[in-house]
Amino acid sequence: MTPSHAALPLAGKRALVTGASGALGQAIARRLARDGATVLLHANARADAVATLAEQIRAAGGQAETQVFDLTDAAASAAAATAMLVAGPVQILVNNAGVHDDAVFPGMRAAQWHKVIDVSLHGFFHITQPLLLPMLRTRWGRIVNLSSVAALMGNRGQVNYAAAKGAINSATKALSLEVASRGVTVNAVAPGIIASPMADAAFDAETVKQMVPAKRAGTPEEVADLVGFLAGPQAAYISGQVIAINGGLC
Repeated sequence: MTPSHAALPLAGKRALVTGASGALGQAIARRLARDGATVLLHANARADAVATLAEQIRAAGGQAETQVFDLTDAAASAAAATAMLVAGPVQILVNNAGVHDDAVFPGMRAAQWHKVIDVSLHGFFHITQPLLLPMLRTRWGRIVNLSSVAALMGNRGQVNYAAAKGAINSATKALSLEVASRGVTVNAVAPGIIASPMADAAFDAETVKQMVPAKRAGTPEEVADLVGFLAGPQAAYISGQVIAINGGLC
C-alpha cells in the first residue's frame, strides 16, 4: 500500500535546495519530495532546468516551486528569502550550490578565488542567515551543507574550492552549537567522486578503480539518500558532523 502524503516523514515541511539544477541537487530535491516535503528549487543561470524538475516532481505527485536568484548577491538573496517566508518558515535547508574554477595556486587568478568563495561560502551566509530565525521559532529544523572530499584531503588545483568547503565544515560545527537547543540540526555531507558529467570528464573508470577502495564512483542518489536521512526526524540527535560519502577514499 502506498502511504498517504500525510504519513510521509517530511509532510508539511518546506525544503529549499540551492543549486537544484545540477545532478546532485536534482537527486536531493527528488528524495525530499518523495518524503513529503514541498521543495523550493533554487537556480541562478539554469532556470529552465529547475522549471522542468518542478514539473517532473509535481507529475510524480510531489510539491515543488522554483526560486531563481543569485546567491552571491546579498540583496537578491534577502529578497528571495523574504518572498519564500510569506508562505511560512523554511524548515529544511540544503546548501548545495557550488562551483569549481580550478587552477594551480601560483597561476590562480583573483577572480577564480573570489568566484568559488562567493558561491559556496558567501552564498551560504546570504540565504541561511535570513531563513534561520523563522526556522528556530518552529523549534524544528534541518540544515545540511554540501562539502567535499577536497576539504578533507585537499586536492591539487583546488585550493579555492578546498578553502570554501573547509570553511563550510567549520561553520557547520559552530552553527550547530548555536541552534541545537531549538531542535535544529546542522550537518555537512562531503561527497567523494560522484558520477556526473563533470566527474566523468575528469576521471575515467580505470582511474576511479585505482583511487576508490569501492572501485566505483558514487551516484547522486546515494548522496541524496544520506541528505534525506539527515533531513528527517530520525536524525534528530545528529548535529555538528561532517559525514564523508566516498567509497572509502579517506
